[in-house]
Amino acid sequence: MAEVTIVIPNYNGKTLLENCIRTLERQTFQDFKLLVIDNGSTDGSASVTSELLDMEIVALGENTGFCKAVNIGIKKAKSPFVLLLNNDTEADPDFVKELVSGIKQSPDIFSGSAKMIDYKQRNRIDNAGDLYTLFGWARARGKGKPVSSFDREADIFSSCGGAAIYRRDLLQKTGLLDERHFAYLEDVDLCYRARIMGYRNRYFPRAKVYHVGSATTGTRYNEKKVYLAARNSIFVIYKNMPFGQWLLNLPLLFLGVVIKSLFFFQKGFGKEYISGIREGIRERRGCKRVKYQSCRLRHYVRLEWEMFVNLFRIFIER
Repeated sequence: MAEVTIVIPNYNGKTLLENCIRTLERQTFQDFKLLVIDNGSTDGSASVTSELLDMEIVALGENTGFCKAVNIGIKKAKSPFVLLLNNDTEADPDFVKELVSGIKQSPDIFSGSAKMIDYKQRNRIDNAGDLYTLFGWARARGKGKPVSSFDREADIFSSCGGAAIYRRDLLQKTGLLDERHFAYLEDVDLCYRARIMGYRNRYFPRAKVYHVGSATTGTRYNEKKVYLAARNSIFVIYKNMPFGQWLLNLPLLFLGVVIKSLFFFQKGFGKEYISGIREGIRERRGCKRVKYQSCRLRHYVRLEWEMFVNLFRIFIER
């Protein structure tokens, strides 16, 4: 049995997928199985093969979304670790090795996030783990900053699901990605649950990938992406904040919605953002909440402080 299962969700990304697989063929660590979950592509993606890797393609009949595709891959995995990887990435030869050695450092590490580098500007960070704030915003840590500024390992709020490794036994405790999300913020939600349970998420800078970004959606902002991210931001709050914490943070959460509304109206997506927020409020009760337990109070306090500090970090790192 392989030590790691690499799960790549794919939708009409044949050329990107082929390039990604070529970089996995050159990995210094080869004790992994590759699972490509194809979301009903029409570009021939399901025919992509590798003669060098233990590879399997699961061809779905329709686009089920990022979350369901990934969950199918995780459920098929038998290995101790599961590595999620976007199809629009190029992996450094030591990428898998560094993530595996990193997550093995401690049994309380739930996930490990790679150093994601901008594909076109290779001296700039694309993502060094995710921040989450009391505005209800998630932000890629270090985005646009020099690569050399993020060379140290660090605990992070959450790992970016575009290039991250997880302990499969802990996924059985936290639950998998919430398929109601379809896509966006599902990785933050998952790692938030793990943090509430007392586990850690860690950034491993020696595990490097080069990320194209928005390759499937085509643009950084579009109607569907803005709508889904807005809706899912409400889901994340509702599921993970106990009522008392939500009430305490309500003024800042409301301010976060106001600021984002103004931003997206300037970008031409204000209607989609407001629709997403409204849909999230309407549909929130269909989400499974994390049950509050008093024994976890110290974790909630630690998270509250971290989210408060991250309010300032998102502006400092701009």
